[in-house]
Amino acid sequence: MKKSFIYFLLLCQYCLSPLKAQQDTWLKYEIKGDFSKQGEFKYTDSLQLEQFKRETLAELHQLGYLTPVPIIKEHGDGQILWIIFTGGKFEWLKIRRGNVDPVFLIKSGIDLRQFENQAVNYKDVALLFEKILKNSENQGYPFAAIRLDSLRRDQNRFEGALDLDFGPFITFDTLKITGDSRTKRQFLGNFLQIRPGEAFSQKKVVDGIRQVRNLPYLRWAGEPEISFQNEEATLYLPVNDRRINSIDGIIGFLPNELQGGRMLITGQFDLALYNVAGRGRNYELHWQRFNEFSQSLHVSALEPLVLGSGIDIKASFSLLKEDTTFLTRDFKLDFGYRIGSNTYLSLFSRRQAGDLLDVSGLGELNRLPAVGDFRFNSYGAGFEQSWLDDRFFPRRGGLANFEFSIGNKSILINTAIPVELYQGLDLRSLQYYFTGSFEKHFYWNSRWGLFSRLSGGVMENPNLFVNDLFRIGGLRTIRGFNENFFFANNFIFLNVEPRYYFDTYSYFMIFADVGRLDNKVQSLPTDFPYAAGMGFTLETGSVIFNFIYALGGSNTQDFALNLSKIHFGYTGRF
Repeated sequence: MKKSFIYFLLLCQYCLSPLKAQQDTWLKYEIKGDFSKQGEFKYTDSLQLEQFKRETLAELHQLGYLTPVPIIKEHGDGQILWIIFTGGKFEWLKIRRGNVDPVFLIKSGIDLRQFENQAVNYKDVALLFEKILKNSENQGYPFAAIRLDSLRRDQNRFEGALDLDFGPFITFDTLKITGDSRTKRQFLGNFLQIRPGEAFSQKKVVDGIRQVRNLPYLRWAGEPEISFQNEEATLYLPVNDRRINSIDGIIGFLPNELQGGRMLITGQFDLALYNVAGRGRNYELHWQRFNEFSQSLHVSALEPLVLGSGIDIKASFSLLKEDTTFLTRDFKLDFGYRIGSNTYLSLFSRRQAGDLLDVSGLGELNRLPAVGDFRFNSYGAGFEQSWLDDRFFPRRGGLANFEFSIGNKSILINTAIPVELYQGLDLRSLQYYFTGSFEKHFYWNSRWGLFSRLSGGVMENPNLFVNDLFRIGGLRTIRGFNENFFFANNFIFLNVEPRYYFDTYSYFMIFADVGRLDNKVQSLPTDFPYAAGMGFTLETGSVIFNFIYALGGSNTQDFALNLSKIHFGYTGRF
């Protein structure tokens, strides 16, 4: 037994000794000439050694040493000495434009003077060719070829001229939809800026394919293709319609506590129609009524690419009746334009109006109430940048939105309020607001993902009213509170939501929301609301059901089970 153990140790030593030698193998190198460098490189196999040699020679080539002379000296102990003589350094005397138009070079972002008296570098020449070919394929010449002509050597200096062969001029033919989408071909062509008869542009094709992702009512059914024939290019788009039109509603009949013997009708109705008539038109209607005196209404309509241009026009109207306190109306006219495949810029005009409803007892006040009558006319701009992989149900990427508006606010004198309370008040003043949000989606594998969003807003005016302020709280902002629970002139909040996917559009989730709110109009202390909870989203064919159980805490609400909120939604899609 002892003898067998000794044999085993000897065998292990014999087997491991080559490995040890292999690990200790090293290359000592030395570069001599105008450029000098030396060092050591350890390697474990011949492939790693050859890769190091290629990278070292490529580095010399990029510095202009095109004819290095390597000499290898091997030692008996497996160690190698590698000596490289750089030779002379080669430089460009100049590269002439040859048959290339100087305006074309400027549009390609090329200045040939950068090559004068500079070291010959393969990468620089390759980048030069790439810029020329890229500009060519975006101006109707996708089959262009470029080379250096009349190459001349003067000792260690080179001189040459560009020789560009454009090839045939290619124009766009009609765009073809190969999927089952009912989208009009003319609308999609205008949206992608690919129109028959225009010069072919590879950039338009690439950007257009990306922009399809930003249309929530379309989904890819395959890979897009391009065919070239008779000096025309035809783009085939395999897209199908996605069922995202939605209609849902809730109606409730409750005893009217204020008027005995009568019923109180409450409820909610939501309607969203996308890509109406296959022309990208979108219409939305949202109505809510939760008690006898409070209700809200929002309607909007989007007309894209008006008269074949790249401009979208969107009109929206919102109305909010807050019990018997006030009534606000908001009309907005928006002009939008796409800048690139993922960027959207909009300019808008907005008119907001607020009016007091119940004015009884206001004549006895000795100071202006927190709610007032006003008109606010403003102009602003919006910006959106999208990196989402799917506009309708994203799992990766991000989305950033920003909006800024400034204008004149006019305070109206209410005859029910003593007129002396308005003395010394600036009835016309400048008001502005800024809002922004950034959301990020992480998708680690087929089961686990994370949704996060940071949102904020600032509103400034010396004479703000409560019915001016931002409304925060509820399913889309800080969960665990009633919809529009908070009034704030400044706010910021963060949503974090880990998700576990058990189907393509279905998942369980937990969440945490935290924020900071200021309400200087009512002189309230800074509030730091927070919420936590769990829920799920279930997609079954044409129905999506959302259920969220949430607990929220703030200055005005305890974090308690008896104050928990249930947010749910039932959406039918067609």
